[in-house]
Amino acid sequence: MNSEALVISAQQGNKEAFTKLIKNMEHSLYKVSKAILLSDSECLDAVQEAVLIAYTTIHQLREPKFFKTWITRILINECNKIRRNQTKIVKLDGMSEPSINEQRDAIIDLQTAVNSLDSDLRTVITLYYYEDLSIKDIGAILDIAGGTVKSRLNRARTKLFSLLSTNNSEGRMLHE
Repeated sequence: MNSEALVISAQQGNKEAFTKLIKNMEHSLYKVSKAILLSDSECLDAVQEAVLIAYTTIHQLREPKFFKTWITRILINECNKIRRNQTKIVKLDGMSEPSINEQRDAIIDLQTAVNSLDSDLRTVITLYYYEDLSIKDIGAILDIAGGTVKSRLNRARTKLFSLLSTNNSEGRMLHE
């Protein structure tokens, strides 16, 4: 059964269809929440709340083909709600021991650099590169214009280039 058929079935009250939809998207939902919140427990809380909201309001979804965009928007709203309620400063995890594999180091550096971006830049980078969403879809999810999405992507790329090209003598990323 394809995604649209599962959405229609879920809208008609089929709990198994909704479960399949969520099961197919759980990794994607986690990655999006992780880009915004960074804390695993907060990410899981946001995903859980978004799934609950989606389950109780799926009948309001007008176009089944936009299910992924719709639930991602719900998730981002939940993540933003959690961020607003935070009273602590989120610290970045320390770098792990350097490994022999330079490619692994580059991946770690890239993820650290992405995690250090401001939330709005980190979100568009995650949606564009990790979730493979179009600029139009990102604009719809974040409720911003396509030009704003492009601008944020450009600022994020510039910032990432700056962060990744600032290396110390051991080849590891320097932190600002």
